[in-house]
Amino acid sequence: MADLRRFFVDKIEDFVTVSDEEFRHAINVLRIKEGDDIILCDNSGYEYFAKVDKINKKDFIASVYDKKFSETETQEDVILICGYLKGDKTELVVQKATELGVKKIVVFSSEFSSAYINDNKLSRLNKVAVEASKQCKRAIAPSVEYAKDLESALSFANNYKNKFFACEFADETEVDLKNIDGSTAIVVGSEGGFSQKEFELAKSLQFKTVYLGKRILRAETCSIILTALVMSGLSEL
Repeated sequence: MADLRRFFVDKIEDFVTVSDEEFRHAINVLRIKEGDDIILCDNSGYEYFAKVDKINKKDFIASVYDKKFSETETQEDVILICGYLKGDKTELVVQKATELGVKKIVVFSSEFSSAYINDNKLSRLNKVAVEASKQCKRAIAPSVEYAKDLESALSFANNYKNKFFACEFADETEVDLKNIDGSTAIVVGSEGGFSQKEFELAKSLQFKTVYLGKRILRAETCSIILTALVMSGLSEL
């Protein structure tokens, strides 16, 4: 069962129709055939075991025969809020954060951001999240959303128990990352870092600063390392 191909769909019923991007990938790349067993995921955390009954020109129909809650999903809800980066660096962050188990990713434009996002780039980031989820056998593909500024981005963390803010202004860590529990929001900036105003905004919203050492890290490195440290502290690795 562990090696079965998995596909993400919007809704699970006794019979599921798989179409569009997932169908093309199944037929053209994976060479799925009638009678094959597969896993279907609907971002609920469950894995649905199904058999491919019929392959049509633009979709295939599979019948569900069993389900179980995925063993790869984290118990705690972790969100990564990160500045949008130049080139394909944001794709790297989305891929690795997905592998580490985050449930949602928010990318934002900060005061010092030098990269710009559009609908096509956002769609690509969501595709990367789906691909990474399949690769690491997750049942949830994190949604990737865009916030126009830091204030909008921080609002996604309103209901999280832990709120961590990695900033070059911080010369100490205000929380023991080895001993945390509960839902957690992680905030990391873009290549240009945060402005003093943005730093003060985060502090006013009860975000705790995190210090990641004396060396200046690239933004993508910081996102990946801090996510890993949080997952380790939550015993989710």
